Amino acid sequence: MRRIDAIGIGLGIFIAGGLLYVIFQMLGLDSQQAGIWSQALLVLGLIGWLLTYIWRALNNNLTYHQQREEYEQAVLQKRLEEMTPEELAKLQAEIEQQKKAQG
Repeated sequence: MRRIDAIGIGLGIFIAGGLLYVIFQMLGLDSQQAGIWSQALLVLGLIGWLLTYIWRALNNNLTYHQQREEYEQAVLQKRLEEMTPEELAKLQAEIEQQKKAQG
């Protein structure tokens, strides 16, 4: 995420809080109650986002992990493409040997 994205998200949340406050006042709540309810909804939203972040972190489903896996796959693919037929045959023989040893 770029710095401008983080600033935009922060500004958007700030504006959403203000809009919630105004909406609650238009619905008939006094300013104190409107402030409490708008803050409560923003805190609940923050807790919800935090729970989804924790869930993604525990399941290794974050952007960093996905990018790292894609990079590792690309590196392995490039190495395979650069191998000579003799090297590929040797690698395949080693893999079959390991399968026999494990199975």
